[in-house]
Amino acid sequence: MPATTLPGDVKAHLAVPPVGAGPWPGVVVLHESFGLNDDIRQQADRLAAAGYLAVAPDLYSAGGAWRCIRATFTALTRGHGKAFDDIEAARSWLAARGDCSGRVGVVGFCMGGGFALLTAARGFDASAPNYAHLPKDLDGALEGACPVVASFGGRDVATREVREKLPGQLDALGVPHDIKIYPDAGHSFYTRTPGVLGQLSARAPIYAHYHEASAQDAHRRIVAFFREHL
Repeated sequence: MPATTLPGDVKAHLAVPPVGAGPWPGVVVLHESFGLNDDIRQQADRLAAAGYLAVAPDLYSAGGAWRCIRATFTALTRGHGKAFDDIEAARSWLAARGDCSGRVGVVGFCMGGGFALLTAARGFDASAPNYAHLPKDLDGALEGACPVVASFGGRDVATREVREKLPGQLDALGVPHDIKIYPDAGHSFYTRTPGVLGQLSARAPIYAHYHEASAQDAHRRIVAFFREHL
């Protein structure tokens, strides 16, 4: 599937459904702190195979991971910044395409899951945050949010607070949701962390290796949820 460039000179991976001519619903796929790697591209390809026009923007386009990671995490903490501008560029670019139905969801992993949660009330029609961290102002961030399908690993101590608080907050706000905790999975159970970083992170207490059974079920739930809401 082709590389493309979004408004704002944001590099991205575009995945088009292999069958039919559309229009298809769109999905913005947001990467982890490791950046836009082959695993994230494959996640976009899997969504395209399920019938979604998927684009994975590189949130480090301005200068690579080592230069941009701090600014990107700062934006995530503050709730505004270039990363949010780039995500909105990806959403609006997809929605405006002739082969898109105009309805767009967002899916994210770890850091990207945090952005998926924070942008659930910013124009998207469905959001799938995977092992996202907790925004400082959860009520304010989720006011007016679209439907949310979220997945967490039961062994992931880093996301314990968000997975305990999120269902009640969404209930209170009347936001449709499907939240599941996978007891045998840890952090980043859905994706395969590349190279030496993957080997190191697998030894950290909040992490676990890719957990196939949990990942496959989470993917099934996301596709079904998107099918309902997109």
